Amino acid sequence: MKDVSFDTLAVHQSHKNKNNFTSKATPIFQTSSFSFKNLDELESYFEGESPYLYTRYGNPNTDELGSAVAALEGADSGVASSSGMSAILAGVLAVAKNGDHIVACDDLYGGTYHLLDAELKNFGIDVTFVSFANEQEIRDAIRENTKLLYTESITNPFLRAENIKMLVNLAKEFNLATMVDNTFATPYVLQPYLDGVDLVVHSATKYLGGHSDVSAGVIVGSEQLIQSARQKVISLGANLSPFEAWLTCRGIKTLALRMERQNKNAQFIADQLNQSTHIEKVYYPKKVSEKGNGAVVTIELSSNCNVHTFFASLGWIKIVPSLGGVETSVSYPSGTSHRNLPSEAQVKLGINARVVRISIGIENQTEILDQLLSAIKTSLR
Repeated sequence: MKDVSFDTLAVHQSHKNKNNFTSKATPIFQTSSFSFKNLDELESYFEGESPYLYTRYGNPNTDELGSAVAALEGADSGVASSSGMSAILAGVLAVAKNGDHIVACDDLYGGTYHLLDAELKNFGIDVTFVSFANEQEIRDAIRENTKLLYTESITNPFLRAENIKMLVNLAKEFNLATMVDNTFATPYVLQPYLDGVDLVVHSATKYLGGHSDVSAGVIVGSEQLIQSARQKVISLGANLSPFEAWLTCRGIKTLALRMERQNKNAQFIADQLNQSTHIEKVYYPKKVSEKGNGAVVTIELSSNCNVHTFFASLGWIKIVPSLGGVETSVSYPSGTSHRNLPSEAQVKLGINARVVRISIGIENQTEILDQLLSAIKTSLR
């Protein structure tokens, strides 16, 4: 679809009628494999004339999700996978191989940090972590065998908005690929591919699905890179189930509505919490895009707050290790998302026992604020 707004595209990005069916919603192709009338028809799959053979190789629902996110990001193609982590791995392996080197920002989601720092060593891929807030540090880390610059559009948990333009220009200078995790921003707020990023990855578990009921990942980019990433998803068995792909596509239809409300709520909460004398610091990005600055607010409670009492006093706000649902929730980076980050890295980034990441939902913004302030008041020593 061309010449339509993001809001309209999000609703109508899926369900292309290619099979002579007329259902308003896409059917769920809940099957492990597809049948053929004869051997000639079977052979047509391997000749590229028939699209589906076995769901690990491809399925109408998972293909719909990959195409939908690609459309929202303005990318050529996309592939869905079992989780955000598997999508990251598929994207990295589409670019880097044994003997190659990656430069990554040091303020990443803890799971991504572990994947790049520990697991990629088993593939013979070396990774250097530096502050992407400092261009010179990136330049100094680039080697002859460097293939990829990796970062997040809005970093986790301290919500630094990445300088995408700088990153793309630097990559072009050194003939490197770029990969950006756009989970926190979503394509509603940012579209890094349109700014020149080669691969954009999402944990669709978060805002794309939007209802905390799926685990899914999507990576989008050029047709050539996505072909390679798709083969990695197939070979590693990292495919997504048809039903979870269907649920995620359903969630995407309300992405614009949810993100508009959650962005506004988050801005309000960040502004109000900045006035609290019992919060050491509020982390919330500025001027990410005209549509907003994301739906996550991170705070560092002051030393006169008991963090255990704070978490026990949140009432209807849930404590969860994730984010992105329609309900406001809180997580504890030092105890969950960044638990396995090396202690020296935690200290360098400022992750301590009083840091709280808040995923802002669609509830009444004043009631969200009141609940948070009540928990802070109760936690005072």
